[in-house]
Amino acid sequence: MSVNLLDFDAAGLTAFLAEHGEKPFRARQVLRWIHRFGQSDFDAMTDIAKSLREKLKANASVIVPAIVSDKLSDDGTRKFLFDVGGGNAIETVFIPENERGTLCISTQAGCALDCSFCSTGKQGFNRNLTVAEIIGQLWQANQALGADPRRADHSERIISNVVLMGMGEPLANLENTVTALRLMLDDNAYGLSRRRVTVSTSGLVPAMDRLRDECPVALAVSLHAPNDALRDQLVPINRKYPLRELMSACNRYLQKAPRDFVTFEYVMLDGVNDSDRQARELLEVTRNVSCKFNLIPFNPFPGSPYRCSPVHRIRRFAEILIDANLVTTTRKTRGDDIDAACGQLAGLVLDRTQRTARRIIDLHEVRAP
Repeated sequence: MSVNLLDFDAAGLTAFLAEHGEKPFRARQVLRWIHRFGQSDFDAMTDIAKSLREKLKANASVIVPAIVSDKLSDDGTRKFLFDVGGGNAIETVFIPENERGTLCISTQAGCALDCSFCSTGKQGFNRNLTVAEIIGQLWQANQALGADPRRADHSERIISNVVLMGMGEPLANLENTVTALRLMLDDNAYGLSRRRVTVSTSGLVPAMDRLRDECPVALAVSLHAPNDALRDQLVPINRKYPLRELMSACNRYLQKAPRDFVTFEYVMLDGVNDSDRQARELLEVTRNVSCKFNLIPFNPFPGSPYRCSPVHRIRRFAEILIDANLVTTTRKTRGDDIDAACGQLAGLVLDRTQRTARRIIDLHEVRAP
């Protein structure tokens, strides 16, 4: 049975090759060819013994998700739609900036957490992505963007940063996410710094602890509310892991994190979570955590009950945080003309949760006389 080598990090590939009588250094060679040089043809791996190439052709393959569409925004943002089989498709976004190029990667087909302001969450959930489907987004984006493998060791690489902020909750797919992260960090693969790889979570506390112990990278937490009552509505996982537990988990994570702060993401919803009082409440909730804030103007999607906070309200909210000596940025909306902005990624998901069907039933019940 053929295995997909994209599913293996260095340890996994070493073990696989050992089963075929190969020494550990062969794994490093194969990793470089697949990930650093973007090669899927074993015959093209010219410094590998022919006997090993024949074994690989007989027992393995390199299969990446196929690109269904590739859209370019007016601002240079590029959105890829990948086919992951079974009628499901995921979205990946490349955001070019002056000093870096950031790839936003998906980890699930859909999302089970159902945050009320997120387009992905409203589409339901089908399944976790495999390691090959997660790292395959980076592999394919490198090819599509014309990354030069000869520059793989230099800081001017096209994709300099990776954020796991696309479709899905990365820590709900922890095993595959960690294996993909190890490939991103491996010098024989993508060689990214831990500081340049960020995992975003809605607050799965036990998984945050495991990530800290197994593969600590930069951490972003989707906060979005300054108290449990409101966060229970906006981010339902808060009912299981409320703010006090989440703040404690953030502090535990910082013990091993590559940065000395956690980034709190906060989507700005008009009249919902954007008042001066709520900004001050936010300061109190996070006062014992070394952190910075990233305020995110809400990006509307069809059927959403929310509106984006006005510019003056976002500015005032930021001022309160900044006056308390907290680093606070307001995310610039990118790629909204191709639905690639934060919170807009939806792809195509065959929903196993039947979330959409339940909403239609509930709607009919509400409207019934």
